[in-house]
Amino acid sequence: MKSNPFLSVCALLVMLVATGCAAPEPAPEPTPEPATPEVIRTADPIARGLSLDDFPRIKELGDGVYSYEELRGRGGEEPFTTVSMFVVTDEGVLVADGQGNVEATQTMVDMIAAMTDQPITHVVICSDHGDHTGGNTAFPSDATFIASSTSQATMERSANNPNRREGSPPVIVPQETVDDLMTLTLGGKEIQIMFLGRAHTGGDLSVYVPADKVLFMSEAFLNRVFPAMRSAYPSEWSEVTNKALAMDVDVYVPGHGFVEEAEVSREELETYRDALDTVIAEATRLHGMGLAAEEALEQANWGDLAEWRLSASQGPTALRKVYQELNGELDD
Repeated sequence: MKSNPFLSVCALLVMLVATGCAAPEPAPEPTPEPATPEVIRTADPIARGLSLDDFPRIKELGDGVYSYEELRGRGGEEPFTTVSMFVVTDEGVLVADGQGNVEATQTMVDMIAAMTDQPITHVVICSDHGDHTGGNTAFPSDATFIASSTSQATMERSANNPNRREGSPPVIVPQETVDDLMTLTLGGKEIQIMFLGRAHTGGDLSVYVPADKVLFMSEAFLNRVFPAMRSAYPSEWSEVTNKALAMDVDVYVPGHGFVEEAEVSREELETYRDALDTVIAEATRLHGMGLAAEEALEQANWGDLAEWRLSASQGPTALRKVYQELNGELDD
C-alpha cells in the first residue's frame, strides 16, 4: 500500500503541536532608522525653530573646544548670531573673538568660568570690528591679546581717537601680532593662529585646532549672512575661503550665522565662497556695462542672496566695494 504524502505532513504537524513545538514565527520587519532632520539653511533663529531665549548658547566642537553663539539685533527685525570660540585646557583658556559690548562679553566670561577653574590666558582678535571687540575690557587684564599687525594698528588708532564717543569703554590694543602663523601649546593642546589673507577686514585671523579639526574663521565666514564688504578685499576674500577649504577641517566656525554640524559645515563654507563670487561677478557685469555705482544699484540682481540676512543694507556696500577694487582704489 502506497503512503499518502499529504497524510504524512498532517501527522507531522499534529506531532509538533502535541510536543509543544510550533513552526518558527516570521522575523519581524526591521525598524527603520529615524530620518535625520533637514537643516534649515538660514541665519534666522526663528526660522530654525529657536527662540531668543535659547541664547547665548555653547556648543561642544571637540575635546575642550567650544563655540559660543549670542544674538545681536534682539530688538530689531533681523536678529542673528555673533560667534566666538574658546579652547579649555589645564593650562588656561584661549578665547577667539569677544562680543560687541562689555555686558555680552562678561556673560561669556562668566559662562566659561562656570565650566572651568582655569583662567582666560589668551584672547585672539580675529576681527577688529566693534561687534567682536567692543566688550574686550571684560576679559582679565593680564590676558595676552593677539591680533594681526593690521588690526593692531587699527585698534591703536581707535584708542587714540580724540573724537571717541564719551563713555565708550577703552580699547585694548593687542600686545602680540601674527602676520603668518603662531603656534601655541596650552595643556598639551596645539592651537594655531594664522593669517590666511585679507578678507573681511584686511587683518583677519583664524584659529585652528588641528587635533579636533576645527577652524574658527571669524568674519571671514558669515554663514547665510550677506557678504559685508565695508572694509573688505573682495577677490582676496574669495581666495581665503578656498585656502580654508583646502585644510584638514571638519567644522568651520563662522563669525556670524550658525555653527553647523560637520557634515553641513563644509557645504555652507562652499556656499559662502560661491556667494562672494556671485557678488563679485554681478558687480563686475554692471561695471563692464559702464554703469556708475549708483546706477548699478538699481539693476543689481543678487539672486537667492537677496533672502540672506542683511542683504538690503550690505548689498549696496558690497557693490561699491567691488567697484573700488575694479577701479584700483583699494588700499595696498
